[in-house]
Amino acid sequence: MSNIAIRAESLGKRYRLKQYRGRMDLRETLTLACTRLFAPRLAITMADNPRKREHWALRHASFEVRRGEVVALLGHNGAGKTTLLRILSRITEPTEGYAEIRGRVVPLLDVGAGFHSQLTGSENVYVHGAILGMKKAEIRRKFDQIVTFAGVESFLSMPIKRWSRGMCVRLAFAVAAHIDADVLLVDELLDVADAQFRQKCLERIVSGAVREGRTVMFVSHDLGYARQLCTREMLFVGGRIVSDSPGAAISNTDLASEVCHI
Repeated sequence: MSNIAIRAESLGKRYRLKQYRGRMDLRETLTLACTRLFAPRLAITMADNPRKREHWALRHASFEVRRGEVVALLGHNGAGKTTLLRILSRITEPTEGYAEIRGRVVPLLDVGAGFHSQLTGSENVYVHGAILGMKKAEIRRKFDQIVTFAGVESFLSMPIKRWSRGMCVRLAFAVAAHIDADVLLVDELLDVADAQFRQKCLERIVSGAVREGRTVMFVSHDLGYARQLCTREMLFVGGRIVSDSPGAAISNTDLASEVCHI
């Protein structure tokens, strides 16, 4: 059995952007109306004066991640980290290249995903667990462990809409942490959690990687936290991976100081 959990080859994601000149005056409006009537093809190029522009959110991303590795994705906002996780989660289709993931994947990309604001915390454990692929019997069996890990026992009967963002993060991560997953993808969620819960998550992630061979890729703007957690760091700049090194190596680069101050 191969030891590779994730393989990406020349992954890229391109978005087509349009810039508009803004509102047209009366003369421009009449000209465009006549053009649409007598020269529809020309009108397409005139309408609101669109100028198509391409933006590569991710480009030429090639790498392999072994089973049990904990990989931190570092970089400024818009550097391509979230785009990569969305492609690996099969939420977004790549424009070029391909990615292969072996095993069960659990994405935690948005704290609100999988939660229904009108339902209680208890009900959302089942809803979120089902969305992530857990069977009802499995959720029932692990319910007490999930709630204890999240530390939200006192709020289970309260609708999620009255919870704080940090409490939602606690519950979301607790559910994901109790799934028998091979690959866990986390996007910045732990950055908003308190220090005590983050330390608990750290221990859970490390133990899962060591004992169960779980692969973890996560986005963080906290370089110190990443250094505690990861065995490997990828630094993104302008949609490209500019450094892929063992844990703590990136902290010595010129760009690491920029990451710390995001």
